Amino acid sequence: MPTFTTRPELRGSFGMVASTHWLATAAGMAVLERGGNAFDAAVATGFTLQVVEPHLNGPGGDLPIVFWSAERGEPLVLCAQGVAPAAATIERFRGLGHDLIPGTGLLAACVPGAFDGWLTLLRDFGTLALEDVIQYAIGYAEHGYPVVDGITMTIERSEPLLRKWPASAELYLPAPRPGARFRNPALAATYARIVRESRGGSREQELDRARDLFYRGFVAAAIDEHSAAEGGLLTGDDLAAWRATLESPVPYDFRGLTVCKAGPWSQAPVFLQQLALLDGFPLDEMSDAERVHVITECAKLAFADREAFYGDVDDVPLLQLLSADYNAERRGLVGDDASRELRPGGGRLPKFVADSHKVATTVGAGEPTRAGSVGGKAADARPEDRVAFRAPGGDTVHLDVADRFGNFVSATPSGGWLHSSPVIRELGWPLGTRAQMFWLEEGLPSSLRPRTRPRTTLSPTLVLRGGEPELALGTPGGDQQDQWTLHVFLNHVVHGMNLQEAIDAPEHHTDHFPSSFYPRQARPASLSLEARFGDSVAAELRERGHEVEVTPEWSLGRVTAVGRDREGFLRAAANPRGMQGYAAGR
Repeated sequence: MPTFTTRPELRGSFGMVASTHWLATAAGMAVLERGGNAFDAAVATGFTLQVVEPHLNGPGGDLPIVFWSAERGEPLVLCAQGVAPAAATIERFRGLGHDLIPGTGLLAACVPGAFDGWLTLLRDFGTLALEDVIQYAIGYAEHGYPVVDGITMTIERSEPLLRKWPASAELYLPAPRPGARFRNPALAATYARIVRESRGGSREQELDRARDLFYRGFVAAAIDEHSAAEGGLLTGDDLAAWRATLESPVPYDFRGLTVCKAGPWSQAPVFLQQLALLDGFPLDEMSDAERVHVITECAKLAFADREAFYGDVDDVPLLQLLSADYNAERRGLVGDDASRELRPGGGRLPKFVADSHKVATTVGAGEPTRAGSVGGKAADARPEDRVAFRAPGGDTVHLDVADRFGNFVSATPSGGWLHSSPVIRELGWPLGTRAQMFWLEEGLPSSLRPRTRPRTTLSPTLVLRGGEPELALGTPGGDQQDQWTLHVFLNHVVHGMNLQEAIDAPEHHTDHFPSSFYPRQARPASLSLEARFGDSVAAELRERGHEVEVTPEWSLGRVTAVGRDREGFLRAAANPRGMQGYAAGR
């Protein structure tokens, strides 16, 4: 008897799109149906997500993409993570009285990278014009779309903040009810103007002109004026000096597969470090409790190295961190009991880290995706284990696309959330706050330095078999991204689940290490565990010393995935948690 899943694993031969919102998935599929390739479809999906999930991403945000170009025959990373302003220095922030970069407001703004990221992907790998792929986003912004619960809850929770920002209050207050039609005419007008004023010449010329309108034209001018008026550091010159870049991924071989991730300017290699540690354990022979324990303890070690080594610097020792000898030694630190220590294998931890778990959270702080009580009630957990569940805050979206031509795309856009900073009235959206991931301490790999990238949590994944793409997957979730995605990967590769089974399986994560978001708190030995694991698993993990918090049955993660099996069929799956992710294909 087949295992029950919340929806089928899709299979076909034409194309697959999976994303965190059904309207964005439909837009991407529409582009495939009209003859576009996976890159065209990804851009349409990404722009639509900016409109229909404004609480999770926007035009002012960031974007990493890991993809396979069938024409080039190689995996690539497109880095559209904008850099800190030229005026952003540790001295400047210290002079303003900050020990940490704030989680909201203009001081935390970096160059908005998503627009150039999508246009670079479209220009260099796509086939369609900008108008062909952005029309869906413009249409939903102009004519409206149904509000999902997360938008309403985010606005309600952020109302005191939004009321301080007149343009934000005008756009978002009072909070629209779930299911209501919501429009953003200023955003629609911004993108429509870019399309209109970029017309003429070849497709590539139109795209280059569109990019200039954003980074050197009327958009940059509006950002420059807005930032200056609000006390920000970002200028038009910062936008004009920046471009998205193409890079080679960091690969790691695991059980016949090659996992490709972005470099250590992001947290992405922590996925690979966890694999390197876990490869020495018989995961397929373990009980649920033992497996969760080992995975959690390995995550603590890998994320400790993230804190000590990762950043936008040239000397991150990845070869050592992924080496067999290093991981054999580190694997020996995994014992029968939960560790409460943060134990990097070298480097230097920020001084703030030791006390970061003592700092209370504040409005506007980033947090992982937790789907509230949707799909399960906090009351389902034992009273002593219940935790407070809030609407998703500053978070993320994700999309994966595969086409009949052999192209694969995995992208994780984020930032520019509706509550991140004041809406720029004439543009219809706010800037992001990714600079909060820098440290205001000299000499660290992730210390604030002008015109460098913050160590983003955004982390899409591409997997190859025999040098050909087999799987693309990812999730929102901040620091949890490379835990939840890893667990789905292990469910599929080690435990033989299909993609939908792997996504539906009970989830868990730890917040043992410092958060990447203001106020950078940590929760040593914490372990969030979906209630579907059962009381006996929770009890055994508690006996091992884990601070277990039982969450509702369907509350952790929003992983989506597309793949290709050994028969050549394309596959796709999406997450039921939050009740809005969807996959489509044929």
